Amino acid sequence: MARVLTDTSAIYALLDRSDANHGRARAILEALRQARAQVFLTNFIVAEAHALLAGRLGHRVARQWLRGLAWPVERATEADEARASDIIYAHADQTCSYTDAVSFAVMERLTVSEAYAFDRRFLRYGFRLAGD
Repeated sequence: MARVLTDTSAIYALLDRSDANHGRARAILEALRQARAQVFLTNFIVAEAHALLAGRLGHRVARQWLRGLAWPVERATEADEARASDIIYAHADQTCSYTDAVSFAVMERLTVSEAYAFDRRFLRYGFRLAGD
């Protein structure tokens, strides 16, 4: 059974019906469920998604999402954070958030090759996007 990291971009697309990727996000999630993929988040993604949802859709939506969070959360380790810094420094020509870099480090550690995301940076760092 494949593990798939869920990115903030997919979470937001699922919850905002006006997002351009909303329908695709729902379809990809259903395909992941059908494939019995083990979808998970990192603690950094939980923080980033909560902040984005609160800022764009309101604190009520952000609290509801957090309360209903059913996907397991993989905590980033100190080694993941050190690797994230290395990723950012090694790719100075790229725009990469710290949260993205931590995601890449966690995926490397867990040998996860696929992300449920609409952020094309995952492709640039050698990962596949679910639904592509």
